[in-house]
Amino acid sequence: MLRKTGEMRGDKAVRCNLCPRRCGARRDQGELGICRSPWEITAARAALHMWEEPVISGVSGSGTVFFSGCALGCVFCQNQMIASGETARKISSEKLTELFFMLQDKGAHNINLVTGSHYVPQIVKALERAKNQGLTIPVVYNTGSYEKVSVLKMLDGLVDIYLPDLKYKNSELAARYANAPDYFQYASKAIEEMVRQVGNPVLEPVPDKKTDITSGITSDMDADETEGMLMKKGVVVRHLMLPGQLADSKEIIRYLYESFGNRIYISIMNQYTPCNELPGYPELNRKVSEEEYDTLIDYAIELGVEQGFIQEGETAEESFIPAFDYEGIDEV
Repeated sequence: MLRKTGEMRGDKAVRCNLCPRRCGARRDQGELGICRSPWEITAARAALHMWEEPVISGVSGSGTVFFSGCALGCVFCQNQMIASGETARKISSEKLTELFFMLQDKGAHNINLVTGSHYVPQIVKALERAKNQGLTIPVVYNTGSYEKVSVLKMLDGLVDIYLPDLKYKNSELAARYANAPDYFQYASKAIEEMVRQVGNPVLEPVPDKKTDITSGITSDMDADETEGMLMKKGVVVRHLMLPGQLADSKEIIRYLYESFGNRIYISIMNQYTPCNELPGYPELNRKVSEEEYDTLIDYAIELGVEQGFIQEGETAEESFIPAFDYEGIDEV
């Protein structure tokens, strides 16, 4: 049964209040909300994806569904083509279920729902249908964490792995880059709810491991204890380091470690890529320096972080951004 979120009628949002923006858009009548999306699901890609953390991608890949639109709208978004809603193909909840089975049949280790916050009621229906019809692989909810706890509770029992970002702790940064000074307030509560739902990490060996994991996120912070393992349940919190924001990144790592300890994995990412010149944000028009990133990693180790992932090599490249060309969407 769908949980009410804002004013609802049946399974359609009369005034959409799914996200913290509470924009009240009549998405059921075609009006686009702040997420730039109608009520009907839109997506840009459904395919195997090798660039997640090793415990998510494994050797066969994560079965990602990239939804279109986003309520957060960071100015430096790496997936701007879909976050803007410009690249979007409408699909029904029934077709979304079919995509799950297509990805499972292709050997995906999991179903990975990327930025689907504004479609949670429809996703819930698709997941319930899929599980009733025999979906067996874990479900990953991949989010920027600008979420309402009441909406996340709709996913309780349907999601096995949460893959949230924690982007900003400083409210001024969140206001400048995402017009969301309340970001940390919502994101921290959202991550607490995710941990409550799925509990401590559960990892199992990758079945029939044949090759090395190819994810850009390659190094476990504790002597490769996750090598050759897949996550079946748990939370991996990602933090994308931004150029010039070492102090805020340290605050985020400290918060996560002190709040959750070994109940989560922390993924510290250096792959920020300035895809386009950002007028008005000169500090974002460069990559993260090696010195900045090494300093943050040293800080995490000094804190005592052991369950985590770091990135090595030339990860700050556009090659980590997939082609949003509707791959998979038209296969079912």
